[in-house]
This record gives sequence, C-alpha cells and structure tokens, in this order.
Amino acid sequence: MLTLKGEPLTDADNDSWWTVHRGESPVVATAIHDGHGLRADLQALMALADDERLREEDPYTAYILQDLANRVIVHRSRFEVDLNRARDGAVYTDPSQAWGLNVWRDALPRDRHEASLVLHDEYYRMLRSMLQSIERRHGSFVVLDVHSYNHRRDGPDSDPTDPAAAPEINIGTHSMDRGRWAHVLETLLDAFRRFEFRGKRFDVRENVAFQGRGEQTRFIHEHFPQTGCAIAIEFKKFFMDEWTGEPDFEVLEALRALIASTVPDLVKALDGRQ
Repeated sequence: MLTLKGEPLTDADNDSWWTVHRGESPVVATAIHDGHGLRADLQALMALADDERLREEDPYTAYILQDLANRVIVHRSRFEVDLNRARDGAVYTDPSQAWGLNVWRDALPRDRHEASLVLHDEYYRMLRSMLQSIERRHGSFVVLDVHSYNHRRDGPDSDPTDPAAAPEINIGTHSMDRGRWAHVLETLLDAFRRFEFRGKRFDVRENVAFQGRGEQTRFIHEHFPQTGCAIAIEFKKFFMDEWTGEPDFEVLEALRALIASTVPDLVKALDGRQ
C-alpha cells in the first residue's frame, strides 16, 4: 500500500495506533478506517493480500479532513480491529463479518484476538477523554465520523451500483436524537448541498447506503447525550479507483475543501443551541 506521497508503509506506521490533533474548536473529525497498518504478530496469520485489505479500508479519508484543528487518524487496519464495531464483533473471525472474506489462514489464537481488543478499549478511553476536554472548553461539540464505501464490488470493469442506492455523500444518523440535534444536522446537510464541484452539486442523502449504525456514533451519543452530536459521513469512492487504489486528487481536494467549509457554520449552529 502506498501513502499519498507514493512511499511504502514503514514498520513505524505498523506500530502506530493513531494520531490525535487538538485545537481550539468544538468540531472534531475522525478517520478511524483510514489505516492499513497491521502488527507484526498478525501478518503471517493474515489470509488477505494487501490490495484486498485496502479495498475494504477507507484510504484518503484522513486527507479529506486534514484542515480541521481537532482530528483523529487511526493507522491500524480495520482487519486488525474494527473500531466502528462493538467490542464483541470488533475482530473479524468469520467471513460473514467481513464481506464474505476469509481474513485468517487458521482460527485466530485467543491471545492474538485479545491483544487486538486492547486497541478497541484504549481507543474509546482516549476518545472519551478527548471529548470531555472539548466539552469542558466549549460546552458542546460535533464529531464528523468520516468513512468511504465501495460502489464497484463486482469488479473494476463492472457497472457501478445504481446511483439511486448510492449517493455520493451518505449521511448516517441512526443513533442521533433528531429532536435535539436537527439544527446542527440541517446546517451540515445544507453546506454539503450548496457546495459546487465541476459545475454541479453533490448528491447528498440521509440513511440510504448506510444508516450510521457504527459503534463510534453510538458511543458518543450514549456518553454525551446532551452535549455531543456525532454524524457519520460516507463518501462513495468516486474520489479513487477502488480496485487499484489510485486517487483522483482533484476530487480529494474538493472534498477536503467541502469538509473545511462546514466548520464555521457548525460552530454557529452549536452556539445557537447554548
């Protein structure tokens, strides 16, 4: 797998868990499926090739959110531990959990399984502490939980998923208290729908391809029910070739600008609630 600079991942990247950037803002963005790193004791057990893993990861999501002052970038692959699944399903042990893929050559030893769950535990301890700090400073906050999804699953030359079922930007709100956070959500949706790229506006819809049922948004709404608004954002992989991993930097730059453009309006929306 290549980085954006075209350089291969190093052992240090495989050893890193995540990077946290903290700044003066109540808006946070996360890229918890951007990572491709895999710890050394799992590499010989992994049945999937690098490109197979990459296809189900969310490369370049960290690039899209890099202009936000508060951001969390996870460096480990979701095939080591999926931070957007509940703890009891965060390590894939059956193809039904992983798009029909056989992840491991043999059954994953219990000690390796438990070692992977340490990251899940530590991530949510870290996230809770970070959000408590932002809550103390600002009173309330918004978390943009940034992901991406495939739309050419049948092969590189296949027809893409019907656009009726695959918006360019899918907003997931399953665990959100809509009555409490409708104003913030509508602010984000309006900003996304106003944005123009290549003479047109993005197809932005709510709960179509995904409903925002991931663990991170659920966790935030459970632990910060009065102060934390978490919104799952799924970008269709129209910014890259999902089979080769080749990015379209013009699209990526547009999505980067889009995410950055939402921050002032989201801050105003939060201020209006307090």
